[in-house]
Amino acid sequence: MRCYWDEEDTWFYVEVDAEGWVIRQVELEGPELPPIAAASLAEWQRARGAGRLDEYDNRFGITAELPVSEWEGHDPEELTLDEFEEVWDSARRQIAVGPS
Repeated sequence: MRCYWDEEDTWFYVEVDAEGWVIRQVELEGPELPPIAAASLAEWQRARGAGRLDEYDNRFGITAELPVSEWEGHDPEELTLDEFEEVWDSARRQIAVGPS
């Protein structure tokens, strides 16, 4: 799904599990929509286990800490997995390259 928060001018694209917990999240900010986060819960957990959590957080960000059922002030739009994957792949490529 995707949600827009106008207070921060940010689009949140999220993939959730059956219980509504975010397993992957992309954040696109501002009018140009550069990615400011493209985090995977599984990668975050591996980074934490390896003692590299700060490095992961600084590069990719984190996923939401609450299930989407507890989010307030959002109007989610459903996406297909293919639509999410397109945004995910683009964001990860841009983050890998870094700022211009």
